[in-house]
Amino acid sequence: MVRFGERATAMLVRPTHGRKAVAADPAFERDFAAHLRENFDAGALAGLFDRFADGTTQFDVIMRRTVWRALGVTLGDGVIIGSGVRLRDGATYAIGSGTMIGDGAVLQGRHDGHCAIGERCWVGPQVFVDGRDLVIGDNVGIGPGAKIVGSQHTGMPENLPVIATDLETRPIRIETGADIGAGAVVLPGVTVGRGAIVGAGAVVSRDVPAGAVAAGVPARVMRRRKDRRK
Repeated sequence: MVRFGERATAMLVRPTHGRKAVAADPAFERDFAAHLRENFDAGALAGLFDRFADGTTQFDVIMRRTVWRALGVTLGDGVIIGSGVRLRDGATYAIGSGTMIGDGAVLQGRHDGHCAIGERCWVGPQVFVDGRDLVIGDNVGIGPGAKIVGSQHTGMPENLPVIATDLETRPIRIETGADIGAGAVVLPGVTVGRGAIVGAGAVVSRDVPAGAVAAGVPARVMRRRKDRRK
């Protein structure tokens, strides 16, 4: 029985996704993707994806992966695409082996953009990725509900509604081994350095150095990972 008022004890749990082996996808997946690409247009392929978009079985995952390849997404082996994931301009995306895209994530590209997501990344449920000019390194974690925003309206001239003003796209780089906390927002032009941690709910409007821990709105560096907590 839980007794309120008693001090809870922390628990360490060994990670699974970040350390599991990545198996090669069976050859038939790529062969089937090539067949679909040769025989169906983008509209038909999008309709086919919708048939498997919300399923939770392994077969649904295989079909989602196959249709993405047919649509021109560059996928490594063992990529897991969760249920309810939505993708726009998939041909501009490259996703490395062993990466997981969580349920309900939205990957928004642009026909003239580019988004590269490295190997063994974990993109959590309900994450929004604006992949106009985005590079994410290997072994990056992106917590549930985080948002990576690669463009913003200029707001000028003032006589126009903001949504009618030009969009300015700026590159975002999230380097290898970094971690973006749940609900955090990464704004255009930001680099999150190698092995850095962005706290939950932070709004990152400037670069975070490698190995730093940043939190807050706007985010600022609180300490270094190598510094032990007292």
